[in-house]
Amino acid sequence: MKKTLALILALIMMLSLAACGGDGSKEPDNSGNTPSTPTDTPSTPTDTPSTPDGEKTEVQDVTLKIWTASEELELMKKMGESFAAAHPEYNLTFDISEMGIDEANANLKTDADSAADIFQLASGGVPELTQKGLLLPIGYELDSLRELYPAGAISAVTAEDGLVYAVPFTPNTFFMYYNKSMFTEDEVKSVETMMAKDLGEGVYNFSFQVSGPWYIESFFYAAGCTLFGADGKDASSMDWNNANGFAAGQYMIDLVNNPKYLENKDGIAMNMLREGKLAAHVDGTWNAGPVQEALGENYAAAPLPTININGQDSQLRNFADYKTYAVKSSTAYPLAAQQFAEWICNEENQLARYEDQGVPPCISSLADQLSGDVALSALLAQSEYAVAQPNIPQINEYWTPATALGEGIYNKEITEDNLQEKLDQLVDAVTSTLVS
Repeated sequence: MKKTLALILALIMMLSLAACGGDGSKEPDNSGNTPSTPTDTPSTPTDTPSTPDGEKTEVQDVTLKIWTASEELELMKKMGESFAAAHPEYNLTFDISEMGIDEANANLKTDADSAADIFQLASGGVPELTQKGLLLPIGYELDSLRELYPAGAISAVTAEDGLVYAVPFTPNTFFMYYNKSMFTEDEVKSVETMMAKDLGEGVYNFSFQVSGPWYIESFFYAAGCTLFGADGKDASSMDWNNANGFAAGQYMIDLVNNPKYLENKDGIAMNMLREGKLAAHVDGTWNAGPVQEALGENYAAAPLPTININGQDSQLRNFADYKTYAVKSSTAYPLAAQQFAEWICNEENQLARYEDQGVPPCISSLADQLSGDVALSALLAQSEYAVAQPNIPQINEYWTPATALGEGIYNKEITEDNLQEKLDQLVDAVTSTLVS
């Protein structure tokens, strides 16, 4: 149990290096991206609230617009009801709609006036949105918030001005699920070992997403490359076009050309798992339920495997950040909005979210209650290798060129012959225009 707690704290402390930047981590958006019909949930206190000295206080009418993931809609309604019961000083109406985490970020930048007061945000989006003046600092009972969360969780949502701009509710990175009837615990430690095994006709051994910019860094980090320097703070530094970067690119080219490899495009990996045609698949806790359902009694998970690169077995290392709830700066109800953002991320509701959806909490005091969770154990094991997603605004320049590189490799437009040219173009695109 102490080991589990230590691993959670390791993940949190590792992330203390980052108040991650950019459009947010580009993990798969499994929450849907089409706004649903809003659910209005009014709550009217039965009694006029009183101050500690017994004087009656005025009840404030408050309407809060919430964007949340599809799987959290019903839970959000319940959290709204409990918040209303705890805050009789408000006559609350909740306008709750479905909106994916990446879409919420984009829509806030496009039309802040009509955006939700409170919405999900990857911690990677904090620097850009604060630069644009779109986020409200979280100042309500901040000392209590700092006590509730380890320092790393707060650091991940702290901008360059030193203010906190979001409330974390889950750590966010990926690891590997596998079918334990096809692979043993030892076999899943190495991509080479997995790919060498004959699993029969029509069965893929390993699935990844080389074409995804939130995944592709794993190979470059394994090869010893850095993004924005060793500490992720040097906007002018990216060495993915050196000899180690070239080796990482070669490895990915060879991987996608292996008939036993499956690129996870459009959710195909999940279908292959269900059909028993895929042995190992890289994913996150957001898909723990569907993967467990697909694999049944053969459900297992592990940290990312090693790859043999430059003649050495090197651990795949990936980005890590947090999913959070944030408040837009133009909300008409800044105090109530901050209070509600903190409420839906508090200890009770993080535990409720875990029990309802399997979403792991980021409050370390909950560690003892989560032992034995297969996906969470793999997440915590991977946390020893994960790299805090760079927290500087320059990360905004990374996503599009990295996508182009990954797509080019997957589509076999990038070969060993033009790889160096493409790596040079990547580094130039990411670092040539410095973002202040």
